[in-house]
Amino acid sequence: MTPGTPYEAARVDGLLSEKRVSVRADGNRLWHFQHGDVEVGVLREGGQVVATELRIPLSERTDLVREVVAEAALLANSAGARLVDPQLGRSLSANDDGMVVDQYLRTVRYAGEVAGVPEAMSTSYGLSTSEGARGFQPGVKFFLLALGVFFFLYLLVDSLTTSLGGR
Repeated sequence: MTPGTPYEAARVDGLLSEKRVSVRADGNRLWHFQHGDVEVGVLREGGQVVATELRIPLSERTDLVREVVAEAALLANSAGARLVDPQLGRSLSANDDGMVVDQYLRTVRYAGEVAGVPEAMSTSYGLSTSEGARGFQPGVKFFLLALGVFFFLYLLVDSLTTSLGGR
């Protein structure tokens, strides 16, 4: 697809109809892959369809992401369109699955740990525990340090009052 030319949604939809795509009761489409399902939607700007978007659930594993990138690159090539990852800000080919997986994992971690998205929580914590022990969180470290300092001060004051004959 040449930049500046109109997006041909009908061509992409025609090619999608040849794939394992079903329509849900709410009208959204699901593209069924070996490793999971991906929601297919349209992106509109100014009331006009400018792209077909693929939404991968945050709880899925990286094998689905790799499969989607490969299949979507083939579909885009057949349709004469470009496959673009908006988070990476660039066009993709089937060989770019590694970059997409890396960005996907960063998104899952953020969504699970910072934003608290329920679907990503188990994946986020599953990813962090598989990387090895991370140690204590900063808040826990501060609490334990403060507890240790107060305990030390208690022992010091108790020792001083005992040595001064306060008891």
